[in-house]
Amino acid sequence: MDPSQYLTQGSLSSIFQSPGAPELSTPHPVMQCLQMKSLAPAPGTSPTRFRLVLSDMLNYIQCMLATQANYLVAENKLQRGCIVRLKHFQSSAIRGKRIMIVLEMEVLEELGIFDKLGEPRSLAPLEDEGSMVAQPTTISSSGFYGNQIPGQNQNQQQQQQRQQQYQPQSMQAYSSGGQGGRGVHPISPIEALSPYSNKWTIKARCTHKGEVKHWHNKNGEGKLFSLNLLDETGEIRATGFNEQCDNLYEVFHENMVYYISSPCKVNIAKKQFSNLNNDYELTFERDTLVEKAEDQESVPQVRFNFTSISDLQTVEAQTTIDTIGVLKEVGEVAQITSKTTSKPYDKRDLTLVDHTGYSVRLTVWGSSATNFDVPDESVIAFKGVKVSDFGGRSLSLLSSGTMMVNPDITEAHKLKGWYEGGGRTDTFSSHASMGAATGLGGKRDPPKTISQVKEENLGMTEETDYFSLYGTIMYIKQETTWYPSCMSESCNKKVYEADPGQWRCERCDKSWPKPQYRYILNLSVYDHTAQLWLSCFDDMGRIIMGVPADELVEIKANDDHAATEIFHQASGKPWVFRCRAKMDTFQDQQRVRYQIMNVAPINWVELAAKHTEVIGTYDQAVAY
Repeated sequence: MDPSQYLTQGSLSSIFQSPGAPELSTPHPVMQCLQMKSLAPAPGTSPTRFRLVLSDMLNYIQCMLATQANYLVAENKLQRGCIVRLKHFQSSAIRGKRIMIVLEMEVLEELGIFDKLGEPRSLAPLEDEGSMVAQPTTISSSGFYGNQIPGQNQNQQQQQQRQQQYQPQSMQAYSSGGQGGRGVHPISPIEALSPYSNKWTIKARCTHKGEVKHWHNKNGEGKLFSLNLLDETGEIRATGFNEQCDNLYEVFHENMVYYISSPCKVNIAKKQFSNLNNDYELTFERDTLVEKAEDQESVPQVRFNFTSISDLQTVEAQTTIDTIGVLKEVGEVAQITSKTTSKPYDKRDLTLVDHTGYSVRLTVWGSSATNFDVPDESVIAFKGVKVSDFGGRSLSLLSSGTMMVNPDITEAHKLKGWYEGGGRTDTFSSHASMGAATGLGGKRDPPKTISQVKEENLGMTEETDYFSLYGTIMYIKQETTWYPSCMSESCNKKVYEADPGQWRCERCDKSWPKPQYRYILNLSVYDHTAQLWLSCFDDMGRIIMGVPADELVEIKANDDHAATEIFHQASGKPWVFRCRAKMDTFQDQQRVRYQIMNVAPINWVELAAKHTEVIGTYDQAVAY
């Protein structure tokens, strides 16, 4: 069998001669993977990215593999020398280099693995496209194909002429600097944007547009707005400040598709302001071009990563997730007043259910609460809701979150079918009721001794492990017991004292005359087998210490001996802990972190009954 007969020879040249519709000119080309290299992500951010070199026997080119196709690497299907069929891809030019983004591919495993087929050449630069001058197949010192060859400078005028052949006519273009006009840069996927990108245009859907926010601080005042953008490869957050806010805010509308062209800064993402899975974010500049696209259908709608209602108990509090459910109940609009700002807030509680047999309360705020007009038993998909451990587990829609009623997606259709097929009459459990039954706010995780936790290597794998532990607190570290946090509701971020009597929160962009102190405890816990260090946050810290952190800080400031006595009283007490074991990285070293998810006094009657049952089982075994 000659494997070369399966390759679509000349397909790369054809793809880049049709930048407007490469998949139409060259549908499903078959190529060989010559090299594959992983690109390490920034610590604690998005998944590992992979760069490929694909060959059609005549030419080769560098490609980026979209993260949704990483499973091909994880399953060891995509290997050096294998034959692949590209199902979905985009061509682009970044910093003068041709590049392809592979969104979906199929590995033709039945064809096997081969050495390099033919003598492929680097695809000719843009100015030599007609002549297709062959370039030597070189491998750089990093062992990777496709380094820039001297003399391959772009002819900007020719490039613009080619691109204009494929760029749609605009309805109207807007520039924050007041100059209109369609950008002439090649269309780049969001996933390929980085601080090193220049002269690019993205075609993306605005999935969320926030309200204009104003700030006042010692450096002056200003305003901003932010929005979320989505294309087939990913999502990214974009922000406009001051003049850009004035010029562009009314241009963007949710669910509409736009062309956005540089100059536009690509910065490292501030994760405290965004829940999107992207290392970068955009900042509009004076000459950024924004244009509404005539084609509103080719860009996907909102991208979800759903967590089922039953799985909420395994999600850490303050985590941001997406969820979907059937609207079972709608509460009335209520108004609460912030204790810190005395500002009123409108809220409405919704009850959602799903096929897992659980229900959850979800709160919407502000205009989303007052304008909520969704019929009961509708399917609603939420993006960007925060998990709270209040009442076991509850959800709150963030200001940057969105909701879609009866979306045309597979998960919604399945939920609707389940509900109308009998789910309407089901009885649903709540995480709050589970908490009342167990005293531990959720699942009855298997009880372990400390020695079992260590011997079974809980938390040492990629999976998070949960367990219950009966133990006694022997020591509480007093060096790092609390931290100053923001006074805003639902914000627990650390604040710093910018000026005397002015505590600044970067996330909320607000200053407070004083902070709210919150616990962050490290406890040494013993049982009859061994010792273990556990950590916990404010909600569990209040139970263990018996007083709020604010009160303990004040006591310590006035009477250090009285504060020490509170620590002594908290030590030596037995508790039943529900814990989570998870691998953590600290100062470039991996370690297992044991965090207290819930804590309760030991029910000695229940514990004695369990021990009696175990003894009875042992007696029966001996008698048998």
